[in-house]
Amino acid sequence: MAYRGTIILFFLVSLFLANSNQVLGTQPCRPSDIVITQSRTNKVVEGKPEYAVSIRNVCKCAQSKVFVQCYGLSSVESIDSRAIRAVDGERCMLGGGRPISKGTPLKFKYAWMTPQDFPVISSTIHC
Repeated sequence: MAYRGTIILFFLVSLFLANSNQVLGTQPCRPSDIVITQSRTNKVVEGKPEYAVSIRNVCKCAQSKVFVQCYGLSSVESIDSRAIRAVDGERCMLGGGRPISKGTPLKFKYAWMTPQDFPVISSTIHC
């Protein structure tokens, strides 16, 4: 009987540990694990400086349907819509909604008077 109790206890502890992220309401990743950096390229397009943007996921889990605030994504040069595209007047979707995995950054360039901020609004986490 003690053996059966030990097995049941072991099973319950294992189940709890395996699902602790969900049980405790935490995720191993957050939208803030999408890191967006940008720098000037020293190129000028139609009198406006060009910026190179790199989007990285620093978490082990992929994140898809990543939305950033972009207010229409202003640029005097064409932007790679596979990397970022406006979905309305305030939000842009990254990578066409496809998962962004650790070690596979998205990159694009744009040219505008000043650098734009791209704060992450939301994402779907896949662990």
